[in-house]
Amino acid sequence: MISKIFKSKYLFKLLIFIPLIIYFGKRSYIAFDEGFYALQARWILDKGNWTIPLWWDEYVLDRTIGLQFLIAKSQDIFGRNMFSAYLPTTTAAILMLFITYKLHEEFFNKKYAIISPLLLATTYIWFDYSHLASQDIIFSCLVTIGVFSLVKVKSKDNKFYILLFGIWIGLSFMMKTFLVCVPLLSLLPYLYKKKKILFSKFFWIGLLIGFAPFLFWSLSINPYLEKNIIFYLFEKFNILSNKNTFTNPIYYYFWNIPVTYLPWSIFGIIGIIHNLYERKENKYILAFFPLILIAILSIFSTKTPYYTLQISSILTLNSYVGIKCLFNSEKYKSTLIFVSSKIIPFLLVSITLIYYFFFKNTNNFNSKENAFLILGLLFFGLSWTFIKHKNSFKEILITLIIGPYLLTSFLLQSGLFTDRSREIREKMEYVSSLDVVKNRQIKVDKSGIKNPRSQSKIIKISLLTPILGESLESIDQLNKSELAWSTEFKDIKNNNSDYEIIYENDVLQPWKLILKKK
Repeated sequence: MISKIFKSKYLFKLLIFIPLIIYFGKRSYIAFDEGFYALQARWILDKGNWTIPLWWDEYVLDRTIGLQFLIAKSQDIFGRNMFSAYLPTTTAAILMLFITYKLHEEFFNKKYAIISPLLLATTYIWFDYSHLASQDIIFSCLVTIGVFSLVKVKSKDNKFYILLFGIWIGLSFMMKTFLVCVPLLSLLPYLYKKKKILFSKFFWIGLLIGFAPFLFWSLSINPYLEKNIIFYLFEKFNILSNKNTFTNPIYYYFWNIPVTYLPWSIFGIIGIIHNLYERKENKYILAFFPLILIAILSIFSTKTPYYTLQISSILTLNSYVGIKCLFNSEKYKSTLIFVSSKIIPFLLVSITLIYYFFFKNTNNFNSKENAFLILGLLFFGLSWTFIKHKNSFKEILITLIIGPYLLTSFLLQSGLFTDRSREIREKMEYVSSLDVVKNRQIKVDKSGIKNPRSQSKIIKISLLTPILGESLESIDQLNKSELAWSTEFKDIKNNNSDYEIIYENDVLQPWKLILKKK
């Protein structure tokens, strides 16, 4: 039985995604948001506090503990390493690809079903966030499961999918709280056609199951707070609803989505337009759902690229439709072939050459990273030159996919999307090797966290500190023979014999590793 599975086409379909999902090199975090969540997960394990999200010794009450709990539990089971920290995101990414595959089968047929998840996996924004230890891919996966379960409900007898449609709502709330309202509102036209779901006891049972983690957590955290956690979460929602750092104009997504969903954006737009005029009920999910969602997000004050990840599977299904429409169009097929086989390769090769000759002599030109990037861009460009007018639809699909597939595979193994703080990681590896640091706690002087730059640095540094100690209100609280990260004492070597700078480096600035001698 096992041998049959391993010889089957399903194994090949699984293996084809490994170069896009699994990274074999060293990793490092960015500060926001994945580093912030990873640091909170570290404190869960260090302090044994599985209830309250922390920022050093303070409560963070503007978010749930959903992702931090998953990262900490993964590291508790599989070991406190980077691979375990990314396991929740990686699992959600794989599941999202599978659900996209199943959605393709539902809307179209089994033929070419592998194409839609491949389009998704090679879309810039999805590829980027599938390699971040953040909430966004997990939330998007849950939304995609919700859409799939709704599509699968054909009658009241589909109890499992009705139950599943209820479950995803509560789990999504545990990840992104009130943001779950956006996909729910966007699904209303289709949900209206299947309103009997809402009167099924299985939907309400599923809703209760889905909200169980949040209810349990809110009851656990309530004794520590002056008011229920829902009020703190609502305060955060109010901040995001009003003008803030992430406020963008109403037209933000009209340029951001085409850019972040490269290289399949134009095909996705064509697919949505085509599906708008479809008589089948497919248009409710493939066209109305993403358009309503984008409209709602556009009204909301806070606008970020990752908010649209929840429709990424649907947009890639539309991209498949767009490619098919152009191929079958006598009017536009020649344009598709010319642009794809001539214009795009020329632009990609030109960009690659300009990038190489412009940046090759700069100090931050990393040979490994840039070699993979340059090779990926060149292979992308060259592969699309093989698109010919006489090619069959299958040949067109394969040729279109090969270029982005090779580019994203090379980018992943280059470390550009995984070893995102490489210079800090390398410096911290050296710090960890120092004899004075081995088996000793390093505390953090919080008085140095004065701006986003210093905060960003200390998050990355803290995550790579072997034994992270408590926070200090000022460096004066440091005891004799103790170590701390601090931004204080610029002239410490000359003017203060009580302290000694153990290590400082431009990459780690403004932070220095300080030892109190007396």
